Amino acid sequence: MEQIGIFDSSPTGGSQPLASRLRPETLDSYVGQKHLIGKGRMLRNLIEHDAISSMIFWGPPGVGKTTLARIIALTSKSEFIDFSAVTSGIKEIKAVMEQAERGRRSGLKTILFVDEIHRFNKAQQDAFLPYVEKGSIILIGATTENPSFEINSALLSRCKVFVMKALEEADLQELIRNALNDPRGFGNMPVHIGEDEIAAIARFANGDARTALNTLEMAVLNAPTDRDGAITVTREILTECTNRRSLLYDKKGEEHYNLISALHKSMRNSDPDAAVYWLSRMLDGGEDPLYIARRLVRFASEDVGMADSAALPLAVAAYQACTFLGMPECDVHLAHAAVYLSMAPKSNAVYVARGMAAKDVSEAPAEPVPLQIRNAPTDLMKQLSYGKGYQYAHDTKEKLTKMQCLPDSLAGRRYYVPTDQGAEKQVSQRLEEIIRWKNEK
Repeated sequence: MEQIGIFDSSPTGGSQPLASRLRPETLDSYVGQKHLIGKGRMLRNLIEHDAISSMIFWGPPGVGKTTLARIIALTSKSEFIDFSAVTSGIKEIKAVMEQAERGRRSGLKTILFVDEIHRFNKAQQDAFLPYVEKGSIILIGATTENPSFEINSALLSRCKVFVMKALEEADLQELIRNALNDPRGFGNMPVHIGEDEIAAIARFANGDARTALNTLEMAVLNAPTDRDGAITVTREILTECTNRRSLLYDKKGEEHYNLISALHKSMRNSDPDAAVYWLSRMLDGGEDPLYIARRLVRFASEDVGMADSAALPLAVAAYQACTFLGMPECDVHLAHAAVYLSMAPKSNAVYVARGMAAKDVSEAPAEPVPLQIRNAPTDLMKQLSYGKGYQYAHDTKEKLTKMQCLPDSLAGRRYYVPTDQGAEKQVSQRLEEIIRWKNEK
């Protein structure tokens, strides 16, 4: 743990990484997260009025979680303590809490910043709880993991969660230009770099400011210098620094959408050869394998669905394999899934059912839940007829009842209409039997 002194804003020299030298110190110089700290936004107002409460910053790496905490440290009239979940245990937590409690009794407010708070176990997180409850500390946690799963519910309920997004390419380009012009960066050096190269670095960084600045720094330090001392960063230098062809592949351009469309439609048309080809084109261009895996997961339900329900767990398994292995090893898992999905029987009945139901939800009044299928855990609810008329299907021989589950205005509405493809043929027969039985009753 360290006190506010670690936030010394003066650069210590060129030995610091570029990202550290350029760390912004005010909200106006902070790039990105306009949905949180744009003019008039709640978090900005809280920071400017020094009225923050306990909060969690949740977002991917390199989006400014720690930087925003540092800005709070510089602007707050509170004792600010930086705490690392990696190096601190229960003993250190209790020592800081006791210090904060003494400060509270003296009228001093303490803000505790915990980086990677998800690394704390339940006992360590529990140690914060009583001090957050009685106001000894204001907790600011930063995490790359979903707080719903990684933060104790009792602690999470006392914190406001702010979701921080990956930076847009325009934000990253702004950061790069600032680095080229700022004396703390390369402002005092004759660096020549084109807009295409700046855009390429921004694409390569994939929303991560630290990656963008580190890539720029590596490119400048490895670029040739001419007789006049000018440094020129070329596309070739960038390719050498990144060793990835993704710089040549615009992940948000037309070709990106053309290729994913080609993959999707090849699988839909049961063409495994075309599917593997377009998959390979995307991987060769540097596409994120997890993006491709997510599209395969979507395809498994949208275009295969109940015709082969094994398609969805297989696609999810391919996604998990990609997270375990990454490129280049996970390429064969993606190809496996693409071939399976291509050869699977096809049905979009689930996709159509969801669309029809969504349309009714959007356009029709919000119908009340029928009383017979409402839960009735209290006497008052029972007095109001909650659960009255409920029929327990397991008590019947057929495991069926004639009970109506849709609102009256939608009674008899059909959303899911199965096809006769693959396993869905049996599903269709079963559904027709159910409907026929209910009509007879």
